[in-house]
Amino acid sequence: MKKSELTEILNDVKTGKLSVDGAVDKIKLEPFQDIGYAKVDTQRELRQGVAEVIYGMGKTAEQISGIVNEMNRQEQDRILITKISKEKARKLSKSIKFDYYEEAQIGIVGGIPEPSGNGQIVIATGGTSDYNIAEEAALTAEAYGNKVLRLYDVGVAGVHRLIANSQYLINANVVIAIAGMEGALASVVGGMVDCPVIAVPTSVGYGASFGGVAALLSMLNSCASGVSVVNIDNGFGAGYLASMINQRTQV
Repeated sequence: MKKSELTEILNDVKTGKLSVDGAVDKIKLEPFQDIGYAKVDTQRELRQGVAEVIYGMGKTAEQISGIVNEMNRQEQDRILITKISKEKARKLSKSIKFDYYEEAQIGIVGGIPEPSGNGQIVIATGGTSDYNIAEEAALTAEAYGNKVLRLYDVGVAGVHRLIANSQYLINANVVIAIAGMEGALASVVGGMVDCPVIAVPTSVGYGASFGGVAALLSMLNSCASGVSVVNIDNGFGAGYLASMINQRTQV
């Protein structure tokens, strides 16, 4: 249920077109739709501003297609599907129409909208090896109507690259700092800007990086104020949170 639908129900009650009991029945029927293998949250957009996101890993192409079709039936036209492999996306394309971004393993039903007019989200990565996770974050933010600037391969091993782009960082509403290895990028960025910094540790690195745990711990122990941390390789979570912050910040 969208906000506009709830408003229509309440207006119908106000004008006498719909009884109070009838309105209650309509609202009671809406919280979710049980399609057997999934209970589709049809009120997510009403509560949170965006429709339910489909986590593709562990679901079959047929299940994803069924969820998308039910969401479309509920007039949820823009849908994000995360963590879907190229093979699964190929199978899915036979039953639904969507744009697939292989590097990010993201599918978007309904396309990417024009930016809403709020400020800019800047995504900075330590290296090119962080590209896939950065694109997951960037496409998530763009799917929710945000303007995104990508600053890739600006890590602390050549910190002059980051400093050369400092004006972009300073002008951002939110910065997403993505890095593996020792994860130092988030602290450096956090010391340069006056906006929230969302740190994303990646699983990039040699043995003692422990699949991103070293970067995660470094970011959690950042000495820079205003740095928050999402889970290892969670580009989606960073992009979603950055969108929530940016959409509430008027320029």
